[in-house]
Amino acid sequence: MSEAERLTFGPDGLVPAVVQDADTGEVLILAYMNAEALRRTLETGLVTFWSRSRGQLWQKGETSGNTLALVSIAKNCEANSLLVKARPSGPACHTGHSSCYYRPLDPAADLDPAP
Repeated sequence: MSEAERLTFGPDGLVPAVVQDADTGEVLILAYMNAEALRRTLETGLVTFWSRSRGQLWQKGETSGNTLALVSIAKNCEANSLLVKARPSGPACHTGHSSCYYRPLDPAADLDPAP
């Protein structure tokens, strides 16, 4: 049985993939993989996801050139999410930031008070 077959994909056939910079430990992006995206990632060494909005495979950097070179992939204890360690060739976020997690949450301003 392959590693992909040992994963617990959601009802949509996807598994969340947290991508971390292999050198700095910074969390870069959260995206989703299906079995084919995982297979292509392992075969090519370039991280590939399933784009939920476009409904197709998406190799990170295919248009921007900001690819993610695979270093390792680990599954969590329940085999329902992945931690991908990669080396980015440029910003991971489409906004040009190194990480998609550049906007701090201000609890006083961003959370609605409980009713």
